Amino acid sequence: MNVRQLVPVFIVVLLAGCVRLPEQVEPVTGFEPERYLGTWYEIARLDHSFEEGLSQVTAEYSLREDGGIRVLNRGYSAEEGEWQEAEGKAYFVEDRNTGYLKVSFFGPFYGAYGIFELDKEDYSYSWVSGPDTGYLWLLAREPQVSEELKQRFVSRASDLGFDTGELIWVEHQTTE
Repeated sequence: MNVRQLVPVFIVVLLAGCVRLPEQVEPVTGFEPERYLGTWYEIARLDHSFEEGLSQVTAEYSLREDGGIRVLNRGYSAEEGEWQEAEGKAYFVEDRNTGYLKVSFFGPFYGAYGIFELDKEDYSYSWVSGPDTGYLWLLAREPQVSEELKQRFVSRASDLGFDTGELIWVEHQTTE
């Protein structure tokens, strides 16, 4: 699947104009957008066609001139033998101090991006929900996280109604 195929699939599946979060998911407050900018590694996800088969997935966040956030998702498809990218934009749903954004990778269609857990001291990890319990991500600043963090993520997500048995643990190549 090439980038042109990736974006429409993402739009149809995730961005059907739905910016609500699952009822039980509460976005973090005291959020500092500038500290969230930069590169995040996808550690775990509930799989969807727009990410199917991708490894080494990262998300790069940067400021946009219009006050929003530029989103650049990138992952490697072993099947295609190439990197795939999708660029989008995000805007705050409530205020800049609440980790609740709407994200679009195409036109006027937006999907929810709700940060429901965040390492507020170092911004080293983030737990993110989409519009329903079928969308879940564990992001981190490093390609590997502790087993303890993984277990806390799985336990909390399960308590919130996510099907953690379906989690994909993303492979990242490390250089030594």
